[in-house]
Amino acid sequence: MIIAHDLGTTGNKASLHDDDGHLLASVTVPYPARFADGGVAEQNPQDWWGAVVAATRDLVARTATDPATVTGLVVSGQMMGAVLLDADGQPVRPAIIWADTRSGAQQRELEQALGAEHAYRVLGHRLNPTYSVEKIMWVRDNEPEVWTRVRRVCVAKDFIVLRLTGRLATDRSDASGTNAYDQQAGTWSPEVLEAARLDPALFPEILESTAIAGTLTDAAAEALGLPASVPVVMGGGDGPLAAVGSGVVAPEDGAYVCLGTSSWISFAADSPLHDPGMRTFTFNNVVPGSFVPTATMQAGGASVQWIAEALSPDPSRPETGRLTAEAADDVDTEDLYFLPYLLGERAPLWDPDARGAFVGIGRHHTRAHLVRAVLEGTAFNLLTCIQAFRESGAVIDRIDAVGGGAQSDAYLSVLADVWGVPVRRRTVVEEANSLGAAVTGAVGLGLADFSAARALSEVTAEFLPDAGRHAVYAERHARFTDAYTALRPWFAGRPH
Repeated sequence: MIIAHDLGTTGNKASLHDDDGHLLASVTVPYPARFADGGVAEQNPQDWWGAVVAATRDLVARTATDPATVTGLVVSGQMMGAVLLDADGQPVRPAIIWADTRSGAQQRELEQALGAEHAYRVLGHRLNPTYSVEKIMWVRDNEPEVWTRVRRVCVAKDFIVLRLTGRLATDRSDASGTNAYDQQAGTWSPEVLEAARLDPALFPEILESTAIAGTLTDAAAEALGLPASVPVVMGGGDGPLAAVGSGVVAPEDGAYVCLGTSSWISFAADSPLHDPGMRTFTFNNVVPGSFVPTATMQAGGASVQWIAEALSPDPSRPETGRLTAEAADDVDTEDLYFLPYLLGERAPLWDPDARGAFVGIGRHHTRAHLVRAVLEGTAFNLLTCIQAFRESGAVIDRIDAVGGGAQSDAYLSVLADVWGVPVRRRTVVEEANSLGAAVTGAVGLGLADFSAARALSEVTAEFLPDAGRHAVYAERHARFTDAYTALRPWFAGRPH
């Protein structure tokens, strides 16, 4: 048995897989996040560890699994954050997670030193406040008393591997999401770290995603209720692992969309894809020597979750499924638009000042109109990302859907109509990251190869675009883009 952990934004999902990677059971343990004005987004790393412990024990108990049959552990994690550790490997402050956008000044410092286009070519990513290096610089520049205690830095998955094995390391997929990794050289970038005024010794060693980082420490084994002999495979970032969990391990496997808290379009490639407009970016894949060009919006599923919380009688129990079902094909938003920029935006805008907005709302609009406008707004934003990929030469003629949002027929129908391509639901949607992690773990343990992922998740439904609605949406997409363009100066001028 392999246990995979997926450290998301809202909780940790632990899943049990057989040694071939097949999903047997999963358990989710939630934890909080703190969002505040000014772009603040933080979590307590100890909450992650507590969730890993609780989820492991619950999973083993619910499935009556003999701990002695656990072959290994592997970890997937939210990317692009910053966990700052003291000399004992303990966090010195809350983790700054991917959604945090406070470090605009640090981004500008790096751009002045490196040049935006040169940095993009080296890193495969734009310089942006959503990345780890800018966040680390922000702590140094704004919290000097905290900074004096910082000895090492890492991301979410790496912190859990440290707690499990006592070894601080990262993998290439997560390294490539820090704004500090040279994709061509395969090392931390000396020129970026020099421009950032950061000591390279702060950063962990880089391993392959399939490498065994170590075995459980005695303390970790006791906490989890597992033998200390259990090996821990390094794992990777949730984006590249979702690709594997979607059966996308090579270019011929096509594209997928992950409809999670953040949402993204991605596919496998043999080399980084550099968009002339720098709208998209490229992660290193967990498959050695492979890459995953990606376009991630900050608040895809988060926008759907927000409107469900706002319209439900009990916000702590949002009626997401019922509300999205109400916003089915017979609901016409009638020139109502939603800009899904609740957390600023990465692809395609790269604008941390952007904010959400309903535009064109009228007295006749109902909650069904509002919900459908939110679904359409996220679809429009991702359509711009698809267009950017196509302009760079990528062929995207169908898209497989995973993530929590993939459970909604209404949502997938909207996506197909807006994008003009078939959208297919797979059997494993909410556990796609965990499935990708389990396959990576199986490869690392010598039990499988990555091609096994193709058979572990099957297509169960296909949503075909309606030609008439797609033509209408093509016109509405232009209006959606115009709405952001008109509001951009107002977003930039709001007080911070």
